[in-house]
Amino acid sequence: MYYCTYALGLLVFYIQLLHQLSITCCNLICGCMAVGCAFYGQYHYAVALIVLGAVFDFFDGMAARALGVSSPIGKELDSLADVVTFGVAPSAILFHLFHEVHYPEALAPLEDYVPYVAFLMAAFSALRLAKFNIDERQHFGFIGLPTPANALFWSSLVLGEHAFLVSQKFNAVFLFLFMLLFCFLLVCEVPMLALKFKNFGWADNKQRYVFLIGCLPLLLLGASSLAAIIVWYVAVSIFFPRIVKG
Repeated sequence: MYYCTYALGLLVFYIQLLHQLSITCCNLICGCMAVGCAFYGQYHYAVALIVLGAVFDFFDGMAARALGVSSPIGKELDSLADVVTFGVAPSAILFHLFHEVHYPEALAPLEDYVPYVAFLMAAFSALRLAKFNIDERQHFGFIGLPTPANALFWSSLVLGEHAFLVSQKFNAVFLFLFMLLFCFLLVCEVPMLALKFKNFGWADNKQRYVFLIGCLPLLLLGASSLAAIIVWYVAVSIFFPRIVKG
């Protein structure tokens, strides 16, 4: 009887674990498909798949907590899926965008080689996730920009402001510098706002409420709204604590 109970319990555990891993694999598949779409310049599909991957990533963690299952393979697979969906996929979008943007005359001979710098962001995203996995400080908050936020920023920006990005008013130098800024934000030692409410009182959640209220008008920006919200998120995370402290 003991062995039957043990075997049944083990079977239930593995079924729950496979359920969690299947959600993680859906995230990974979305990321792989987004990479393929990005290389063909199909930005709408690539962005939709990154957003869908973010949804699977959210429910992946929720399922693990609800089912009470956690395993080393689940943690490793989750990090791998996040590197692809939130690191390689947005880098692939930037890679294609670098082929479309205007190049100053001095950089024209390097036009075929510059796009490959886009994959620096994939490397920094992988470094950000590796730090997150071993950093005990990040159980209740974030240090540096989360990779999903970075991926959603670039997805929204390219989708909503594509015409401006490929115009004469913008060029590859600006895009490169902008990309370096976000690479830095991924790995910097700056605490970022976590939208985790222990209670709903104003005193303990001023920063969160200011962020959420500020998001409302930004939603009117259409396809660019997510990019604007991520910029607002970074600004609130960095400057709000300093303003409050005076």
